[in-house]
Amino acid sequence: MYVVTPEEIEDFRQKLANYPPALKALDEIEDCEGDLADAALSLAIRAGQEPQQDSVDWLGSMAKRCRAVICQEVLRDNLETGALDKAAIALANLKIIPSILAVPVLIYVLKQGLDDFCLPLEGKV
Repeated sequence: MYVVTPEEIEDFRQKLANYPPALKALDEIEDCEGDLADAALSLAIRAGQEPQQDSVDWLGSMAKRCRAVICQEVLRDNLETGALDKAAIALANLKIIPSILAVPVLIYVLKQGLDDFCLPLEGKV
């Protein structure tokens, strides 16, 4: 289980202030007491998704669905430099997942560790 602390939520709010859908996602994370998987599950249901598995596994599978895009140079650079707003907007605009899930997926990736998350693609992209 990945937990987002109140301090991290505030930091993400500052980084994502110019992207309103991200703020809605952060509100849900906060309402779920920082439980990233529960918040993502709730957001997914609101977006019309019907998750069939454990919430943590489900969030991980959503992130894996986006791995090739997240680990590309531009989006990865945005995450490494703290430009989370640019990364979230780019991911949302690709329509791979519901746009409201872009922020939870990216936070999941950051919590896991970007290098570890992208390791399966090293040398394959």
